[in-house]
Amino acid sequence: MTGPLQINDLHGSERSRRFEGRDHGSTVSSFISRHAPGEGPDLHVHPYEETFIMLEGVCTFTVDGNQIEATAGEIVVVPPNTPHGFKNTGDKRILQVSIHPSDHVIQEFLEE
Repeated sequence: MTGPLQINDLHGSERSRRFEGRDHGSTVSSFISRHAPGEGPDLHVHPYEETFIMLEGVCTFTVDGNQIEATAGEIVVVPPNTPHGFKNTGDKRILQVSIHPSDHVIQEFLEE
């Protein structure tokens, strides 16, 4: 077992930090996102499901062409190989954790 990690020590920026499980003896990976209004990743896919936990703010997810609004306290699960992305549609930064059931993030961005 390792000691606690500081989120700000993870790879990334104010917008998003990436936890790669294999670097820390874990079988899961994640992003901790604090996107500003209007920010968020473009459409992409993963070979596994992705689970989003909304802690603060409002996001509009695009999941397989459908729009889903999620707010603090809600969870969104995207099935494997499903095109998805999200944008912060609120008026302040979001706080969100997205869980990847893999020891590293596998992600392919799609052309729009």
